[in-house]
Amino acid sequence: MIVAGKEKRQKYREEGWWGDQTLADLFFANCAKYPERMALIDAPNRGDFAFGAPRRLTYAEMRAEVERYAGALVAAGLGKDDVIVIQLPNISEFVSLYFAAATIGAIVSPVAVQYRTHELSAMFGIVEPKAFICGTRMQHNDHLAVVRPLLGNHIKLMTVGPDAPANSIDLDAQLAQPELLTAHCAETTIDADDVFTICWTSGTTGIPKGVPRSHNHWIGIAPATYTTSQLRDGDVMLNPFPLINMASIGGITMSWLRIAGTMVLHHPFDPQIYLGQIAAERPSFTIAPPAILNMLLQNEALLAKVDLSSLRTIGSGSAPLAPAMVQGFQERLNLPVINIFGSNEGMSLITAPDVVPDPVERASYFPNHLKLAPFYGDMPKRILESRLVPPAGGKAIIEDGIPGELQVRGPTVFEGYWKAPEQTQAAFTEDGWFKTGDLFEIAQGGRFLKFTGRCKDLIIRGGVNISPEEIDQLLGGHPDLAEACVFSLPDPVMGERIGLAAVPRPGAEVTLNDVTSYLKKQDLAIFKLPERLFHFESLPRNVTNKVMRSEVRELALAMIEKGD
Repeated sequence: MIVAGKEKRQKYREEGWWGDQTLADLFFANCAKYPERMALIDAPNRGDFAFGAPRRLTYAEMRAEVERYAGALVAAGLGKDDVIVIQLPNISEFVSLYFAAATIGAIVSPVAVQYRTHELSAMFGIVEPKAFICGTRMQHNDHLAVVRPLLGNHIKLMTVGPDAPANSIDLDAQLAQPELLTAHCAETTIDADDVFTICWTSGTTGIPKGVPRSHNHWIGIAPATYTTSQLRDGDVMLNPFPLINMASIGGITMSWLRIAGTMVLHHPFDPQIYLGQIAAERPSFTIAPPAILNMLLQNEALLAKVDLSSLRTIGSGSAPLAPAMVQGFQERLNLPVINIFGSNEGMSLITAPDVVPDPVERASYFPNHLKLAPFYGDMPKRILESRLVPPAGGKAIIEDGIPGELQVRGPTVFEGYWKAPEQTQAAFTEDGWFKTGDLFEIAQGGRFLKFTGRCKDLIIRGGVNISPEEIDQLLGGHPDLAEACVFSLPDPVMGERIGLAAVPRPGAEVTLNDVTSYLKKQDLAIFKLPERLFHFESLPRNVTNKVMRSEVRELALAMIEKGD
């Protein structure tokens, strides 16, 4: 098991980032204080993508379900430190299962509903689960058929939903077993430093890496969202991101736990249903991908129909934000957009409106040395230590405008990949800093950090490093582009040139000259202008909605080979 060293644990407790409460402790405290408050609300189209009618659970009703699930897990022979892989969409049962596992000391490894045999077999080999939980129905996916050949005799199959197969444990049919659960909890020591989840990196190639996080790792990162989004006791939050990663767990779920709020679930992302939920459920906070916010702002007819007045703030990330979009939401809708940059490993950069009031700055920069009040404290402290180091190594960068790899450490950062010592060693420096693989530069005399790209995504044209994300960000404001992504193309003279994958808006025609003229008006350096345009119907994205730049490049090279 991967846990923080004794000195580090003591330091984080003294500073108030970590404590002695598990996530189950915090949940049951909310249930005792607000039993009749609404806890969970399913998406209205739940029956279309999964099964059953949408549910609305109070904290008392959710507690009963959590305890019933926890008893069923214990009855099935599961207990402390046993890994349970869960493959479910955003439905209320998924949230209850998280806290059922926390109650008995088990470890949840959540996986994307899109994953099939290739991904699941690799993950099973790494975490060696004792149980696998999925739904009996899922639109366009048969999880049962996919997973059965992988289970063998040592992984228990558990299901939620109708028509459970005979060889599974039907969690919906299990009765509460309070005596069994009480006995288990009495004889089991569950510590806030115990590993609670093993999430997965969202890399597009290679072996998946399991990211273990303890209860305290999640508690440590929680202030990044609930403080900056100005959440208050009992607020409603709309959660459209899968319950498998940092945005959904660390951003929404941990904030929900902190404020004893109401979590409205959404899945898969559907703009019409999402906007309808905002109108019907009146959330104070939600998160959305940049592409959706760009689309909404540029669709006057749709914008005229939606009611966003309940939202106090809205978070966005996973890709650079277009300054025009952030400015548009603030000036036209009086709705501040929070710029979020995070990872499952625990990197947490966030730009809030009260810290950076100017929307254009907020789209492009993150405060250097952000201070927030810890979960267990009132005095603001730096939530994350950071430094920039040249990708090839050397002394830390202290000047403005020089790209370097962001390295971080602190109470939000994990301790190392699950059962992967070589990958862990490669990911950390000798003095304990996590190497994020992200390029940033210092801006405005040290006030800000600015994201410039991924280390491996750099385009090196004629020996000059070019960040593709920088160009993507500018193209986010192009009126005729729905999506755009630049990437490297091999070139015998320059080494690499700049290709552009363009998805025009319906009815629009976009040429390379249109794009370069637009970028010139943004005063972009000439050597950064795209040199070849490829038309795409849509850009390939991974399960966390990030554009898979390497796949875009391969598709473009195939077009060249075919003579398209």
